[in-house]
Amino acid sequence: MRYLIFSDIHGNLEALEAVLEHASRRKVDHYIFLGDLVGYGASPNEVIEKVFSLKRVIMVRGNHDKAVCGLDSIQTFNPIAAEAIKWTRKNVSKKNLRLLSNLPKGPLVPHDHLTICHGAPFDEDYYIFGEFDAVEAFGYFDSQICFFGHTHFPYLYQEKDRTVEGTFIEEFPFEIRLEKEARYLINPGSVGQPRDRNPRASYAIYDSTRRTLKFYRVEYNIKESQKKILAASLPPSLAERLELGI
Repeated sequence: MRYLIFSDIHGNLEALEAVLEHASRRKVDHYIFLGDLVGYGASPNEVIEKVFSLKRVIMVRGNHDKAVCGLDSIQTFNPIAAEAIKWTRKNVSKKNLRLLSNLPKGPLVPHDHLTICHGAPFDEDYYIFGEFDAVEAFGYFDSQICFFGHTHFPYLYQEKDRTVEGTFIEEFPFEIRLEKEARYLINPGSVGQPRDRNPRASYAIYDSTRRTLKFYRVEYNIKESQKKILAASLPPSLAERLELGI
């Protein structure tokens, strides 16, 4: 089976469409989404509807999804993120708000060898940054692979022989064959708001038969996304950061 692994779209329809079109040429069987359909971007309804229309999709909620639904306070968000959440609350349809509200909390175990979560397997809002965080996270799931999002950085952590090693993915496409003797924590990066100074949309394809994982970056119409953000009177910095990848 081939799985499209994607996360953190954040209301960026143009980035999502580019990723889905790019992946469609690679014979994807299933979709795994790791949270944050909304927040920051100006197309929350279109993004929600497109992802929910995918066949064979498994999803968990993200912190922005929760906040927009009122399931989490915005007090922990920075002022710009909080403003975007307030805007999204006003502009998302009632139907789509219900869909967001019903997104399951991670971690989930969709298959025996897979765990999925937004932040970390022990806390859906926790950021895994570095080997120290990864060591703790490995203690909270039993499967060989855990896919996570939240940080907006494409990253892979391998646990083997009681040692954890992290790899920041910088060159694309990047493919790795997963070892049977190792366990993995894998972040596909962000579709709609990358923060690794590479503005292209990020995602990965996991092939469970060949035991391979391949990271991709995709060009998309950033100018159109920026135009929509500015037209919606969202903070201009949300448009500016898209072309910088920060």
